[in-house]
Amino acid sequence: MIKVDGLDHVAIAAKDVTRSMEWYREVLGLERRHEEAWGDVPVMMCSGNTCVAIFPLNDDQPAATKGPRVLHIAFRADRVTFDQAQRDLKARGIEFEFSDHDIAHSIYFRDPDGYKIEITTYEV
Repeated sequence: MIKVDGLDHVAIAAKDVTRSMEWYREVLGLERRHEEAWGDVPVMMCSGNTCVAIFPLNDDQPAATKGPRVLHIAFRADRVTFDQAQRDLKARGIEFEFSDHDIAHSIYFRDPDGYKIEITTYEV
């Protein structure tokens, strides 16, 4: 058995890498890391030990409807942050859906390229 420490990153393809980088910074508060090592590709946007690696979308990548795909990217938050996230999304005009999973509450919304983002809290 391989014992992993946790999720390192999710890699996504974006139509406009700069726009996506700014969105993840402004909406989710992620910070850019590893720019000095990798330059422009990928753009690593992180919080704690979890990152979203943003690559440019190019013609030789499979369409989102073919093969493996990302269903959603989930970020964990405490209750105070979860409640504040809903107020912030409303203020930005970003539509979201609330879901009660019994042991957790989640909100779901989309990034500029249509990836589903989840913020979840286990403080119900």
